[in-house]
Parts: sequence; structure tokens; C-alpha cells
Amino acid sequence: MSTTALLEGVEEVTVQTPHFFTRVLHSGPLNAIPVVFIHGNLSSARFFEELLAALDPRLHAIAPDLRGFGKAQRLPIDATRGMRDFSDDLEALLNESSVIDPDQPVHLIGWSLGGGVAMQYTIDHPARVASVTLLSSMSPFGFGGTRDAKGTPCWDDFAGSGGGTVASELIERLGVRDVSAESLLSPRQVMRSLYVKSPSCFTSEREDVLVDELLDIALGDDYYPGDSTSSGNWPGTAPGTRGINNSISPKYCNLVAFSEISPKPDVLWVHGDDDLVVSDNSVLDFGVLGGGGIVPGWPGDDFPPQPMISQLRNMLLSYEVGGGRVNEERFEDCGHSPHLEHPERFRDLLTSFIFNADKTHGQ
Repeated sequence: MSTTALLEGVEEVTVQTPHFFTRVLHSGPLNAIPVVFIHGNLSSARFFEELLAALDPRLHAIAPDLRGFGKAQRLPIDATRGMRDFSDDLEALLNESSVIDPDQPVHLIGWSLGGGVAMQYTIDHPARVASVTLLSSMSPFGFGGTRDAKGTPCWDDFAGSGGGTVASELIERLGVRDVSAESLLSPRQVMRSLYVKSPSCFTSEREDVLVDELLDIALGDDYYPGDSTSSGNWPGTAPGTRGINNSISPKYCNLVAFSEISPKPDVLWVHGDDDLVVSDNSVLDFGVLGGGGIVPGWPGDDFPPQPMISQLRNMLLSYEVGGGRVNEERFEDCGHSPHLEHPERFRDLLTSFIFNADKTHGQ
């Protein structure tokens, strides 16, 4: 685990709830407007550290580690519940008065996988949410195995999604805490090539911190990437029932109920034009890998790339039709991490959005 000191203005606590414990980074006074940052897959709360250190002092920010990541408890993930294990953990955390005022609605910021957690939490507890920021968020239909904006599965067994879709070399390198850059599938190179458009946005020291945090992940069938089942459908692997990558399989993850919640908090959707992870042509999607000849046997139109951006946009349009307010911001020259790649622009945008949403919440 990283031993590098936290940035000035950011503190760390371990919080015990009735059913789990986790590390929480926080900044700002306890009685300020509560803002909750939810990290993505293969990351941790420290991916928000620089943002927390520079945040407006009128905001009280907390960033927890999700179960199985960072310094959180290694609790198994029941993938058949989709995002609900994480939503339940967040609710338990937000009921701890040492962390946040339980009577105050919170502003949620969910990055990538964290966007799915934010949507699920808002579905489960709409009255507790003052606003939602979807930061390079995953699709409401999870990751892999769907063909259109409505989330229609390519195959009945959702083959092409789940725990069996992760490269074995990456899992092996995570297991030995590989900090090298010798392979495209080393964790450092994965972060450099997929998390940001240009790794020059990292200082060398900061990159080392984030690689260490990325490596602090529980591995195995109950955690990352999860179990899998064989399939007669291309590419030969279908979801299991345990672990993180099965929880984001469309077999179990369907967040379209977000568009129907009431009350409807304001939504800010921020994403980069050059995102390689969440895209209508994600480089991690089997429809893209097959079409490029990287995975043999691709069945063509039977397994197109998942239109992740179109799926999220389609759901948010329904949200607006139902009376919700959505602001979409696209960052040029930006990959999967606007908060890391364009920190000042994202911070100013987020701060303005939160203050405006806080004024109008409940009206």
C-alpha cells in the first residue's frame, strides 16, 4: 500500500459501519455542503485526492474506498445484485454522523463504475440526493454484451461480459504487485493508456501513488474480476455470479430506473471526447476487439460494439422528459479522467453546478 503522505488539507479516517469498514478521505468543514466522491474500477479514493485538496472550503468532501478496493474491507461482491452491494455500503457510511450529517442531502460524484453506484444509490434513496455528477460514467447497462441504445443483449446468456473478459496477464501482474511499465498489460501501462489521453498529466511521484493504489485490490472470484461460466456463444465466456466485473454485466446491472425516480436531482454528465474505456467504440469491448481481429471468430453484426455513450444519453433524455434537468459537458483533448486531466476546469464546473443545484434542491 502507498505510504506517500496525503496532500495538505486532506485527511484520512477508517470508518466502521454496522457491516463493514472502509477508509475515507475527507476535506472541508463537517458542517459544509456534503459532497461524496465514488471511485471507479481498478482505483481507489486517492484518485480524487488532488481534487479534494483544492476544493472550495464551503464544501465538505468525502471519498470512500469501495469494498475490495484500497483500504476497504475485503467483503465478497454478490454480482447478482448489480450495484446494490455498493449502494448499501454507501448508505451505511452516510448514516455515520462522524463522517457526514445524516440529515443533509448529499451531492454524489461517480467516476466510471462509481457512476453506476451513484445511479443505484439515487434509485434506492432519491430523497437523500441533492445532485448527481456522472463523471465518465459507465452505461446504465453495465459493460459488454449489448447491441443498441435500449440495452438489447447480443446473446441470451450475456456472453462477452463478466469476469471472464479480463486479460489473464493483467490479473497475474496485479497479483504480484507489478509496478513496471514493461508490458501493455502491466497496471502502470493500463493506467497510462486507458485512464488518461496523455500520461504527462501525472507527475512521476503522483503516478507512483496511483499505481500503488490501483494495486491495492482484492483479487479472486469474489472480488476482481470475479468468476465466469463457459458459453457456446462468441467469445466463449459468460458472466458468473460473484465479483466486480460480473456486477457490471448487463445480466445483473440495469439502471434505467434512474430515469423514473422522484424527486429528480439535477444531473451533470461530464465525459472526455477521447475516452477509450466508456465509448461507443470502447477498446475494451469485445465487439471492437473482434472487429479488429484481436479476438478471433468475431460473428460480425451479431456482436457489434456496445454503444455505451448512446445508452447513457438515451436514458438521460428520458430523465429530462420526465422533468429532470441534465447538463452535458464534453471535454476536448480528454480521456477517461477529466478530474485528473483537466483538474481546474473540472473543479470550477463541479463547484458551480453543486452550488446551483444546492439552491434549487427541493424546489
